[in-house]
Amino acid sequence: MRRPINYWQILSGALLLGSSCLGTIDCSRVQPSIEFTVIPPAGERSPNRIEFIEGIVKGAAPGQRIVILSQSGVWWLQPSADRPFVDIQADSRWKSATHPGSAYAALLVNSQYQPRPKMDHLPTKGGSVLAVASAPGAPPRPLKVLQFSGYPWNVRETAGESGHTINLYDSSNAWTDQGGSLHLRVMRRGDKWVCAQVTLVRSLGYGSYRFVTRDISHLEPAAILIGGFLSQMDFEIGRWGHPEEKNEQYIIKPAVVPANTVRFTAPGGPLTNWMIWGPGHALFRTVVGSSPKAGAHVVAEHDFTSGTPSPGIDRVGIHLYVLGQSVQPLRQGFEVIVDKFEFLP
Repeated sequence: MRRPINYWQILSGALLLGSSCLGTIDCSRVQPSIEFTVIPPAGERSPNRIEFIEGIVKGAAPGQRIVILSQSGVWWLQPSADRPFVDIQADSRWKSATHPGSAYAALLVNSQYQPRPKMDHLPTKGGSVLAVASAPGAPPRPLKVLQFSGYPWNVRETAGESGHTINLYDSSNAWTDQGGSLHLRVMRRGDKWVCAQVTLVRSLGYGSYRFVTRDISHLEPAAILIGGFLSQMDFEIGRWGHPEEKNEQYIIKPAVVPANTVRFTAPGGPLTNWMIWGPGHALFRTVVGSSPKAGAHVVAEHDFTSGTPSPGIDRVGIHLYVLGQSVQPLRQGFEVIVDKFEFLP
């Protein structure tokens, strides 16, 4: 006796074949599409800030990949021109780092697609571009603000590219104790290091900036502490991945100019780092002790008289992170304590 035909099973199977692209199914029958599952907050373009964008693609064939774009005036290739493609995982999901923008876009492309670093207009579907999706940036996240030395500081939570690697940040890694000292730490989360950064809420302009830190001699070669105007000029404590290197330097950006970097060895124990900034010059000085007086031992001093910035939108920050390219990779989490920050106009 012949078994009756189950037309519902046949219909269900046909629907399944038309809605997925697995195994030996002909993907050309599926109309490719892209959906976002995580959209980063909107923000201004910044080379030092990283967000993460995620999504799922339907109807992709083997060898096809995702290209991410971020809009800031024009559309910029993400996360960089030398890393233009995002692989699609076996479950059809994809994830990529991106610099912030007012809007974001994802392209499904084939192996013939040649990405450009920036474009005036978003590409449309056709040719090597198999699907296009775009969306405005999500509302900005509220910033955590802490009080330290009488000033409000924004606490960083967005990822960023520092020290040749993408570092993650968490606001729980920055706090003040009952004595008013600022604690910054780096901790492990899975296979990633999570770092800390605080930035003054407002710009202060020309004047004297003083940072008092406790002993920093315990830092591993891959640990970096920076204080000052992080994208313009600062003091940097760390051995930059090499145990034999001197452990502090003064920097005026761009650091690739040899005269813009002064390196020296800072001793153990409390240290005071000064930046005295005025028109056309920036005097850096490092002194032993947390309450230096006249006659205190000066570890290093240098007056930059060329290439110093003018006051602008940049604000003072204190940044603790992990160097990605290090002869000795970081072995364990660590903490730095900054006892005092002082500004005198």
